Formats: sequence, structure tokens, C-alpha cells
Amino acid sequence: TTKEPTQRQLRVGEAIRHILAKQLMRDETGHPVLSGQSITVTEVEVGPDMRHATAFVTPLGGGEIKDDVLTALNEVAPQLNHIVAKELTMKYSPRVRFAYDERFDYADRINTLLNKFDK
Repeated sequence: TTKEPTQRQLRVGEAIRHILAKQLMRDETGHPVLSGQSITVTEVEVGPDMRHATAFVTPLGGGEIKDDVLTALNEVAPQLNHIVAKELTMKYSPRVRFAYDERFDYADRINTLLNKFDK
């Protein structure tokens, strides 16, 4: 059974999402693959122990995010984790890793299927 996240997990996740979105928008990672990429951080799930977090990302405007972009994000994760740790006022800052948010693709597939039956 999956437990619902606590208010604190949700609050911390949202704070991390804002920090990451701001950093990715500024395009200051210095990674050549990420340069000029428009990436949306859709959600950050924080683990119950508050030590780990998963940032779900998707390209701005939808579509599939390329594996090299996801790899690049995870390569600059230590740099981004350092910024998150500085901006969060917590004793321990969760270590963030990046994952592709597949929910939009899933919703598109469902819409396509529903539209087939609509005709």
C-alpha cells in the first residue's frame, strides 16, 4: 500500500520544485546538453524519510524528453542539490534525482483512444 505524502513532504517538494525550475530557467548549469533546453519540473516527490526526492520533468510544451537530457540533468544533480540545500531551511536537504514525467504521454494516449470511439 502506498501512503499518501504528508503535508511536510508536499511543502518541501513544492519548495524544491520552485528552486529547480528557477535554476533550469536561468540555464546556469553549464552543461552543453541542457543549454537552450526548455524543461518543466512538473512535480517533486519527497520520500518519507525526507532524504531523497524525485523531480519529474517534461519538455516545455509537452513531448518526449530525450535520454541525453535526462542523463545531463542527473549529471548536474549534485550542483543543483547544493543550490537546493542552500535555499531550503532544513537540517538535511533531500538528494534530488531526475525522472521523466510520463503522465502527460499517458493522458495523450487515453485522449487518442477516446477520440477513436467518439467518431
